[in-house]
Amino acid sequence: QVQLVESGGGLVQPGGSLTLSCAASRSIFNIYTMGWYRQAPGKQRDLVASITTGGSTDYADSVKGRFTISRDNAKNTVYLQMNSLKPEDTATYYCNIDRWAKLNYWGQGTQVTISS
Repeated sequence: QVQLVESGGGLVQPGGSLTLSCAASRSIFNIYTMGWYRQAPGKQRDLVASITTGGSTDYADSVKGRFTISRDNAKNTVYLQMNSLKPEDTATYYCNIDRWAKLNYWGQGTQVTISS
């Protein structure tokens, strides 16, 4: 019914910035809470940031002050702006709706690598 496609990952030096995009196949942000998640090799998948239908945001302690989640309803796209990147931010990043994440339903994700 709804498809989510992540993009924007890449290789960045420590201290650099990246903006990830999550494009939805139809308008859904008035229906679902959206979240960005990440998973590093050998680690569990963790919620990084979320945004509700009303626009309220929440962040993991590890990214507060550095990452910003936002949305553009006209473009059916959710963004994750990442600043002051650290090597420990290296992971595969996934966009998802909250209920699908709880059911362990995921897309391909986009790889973010922070290295000098």
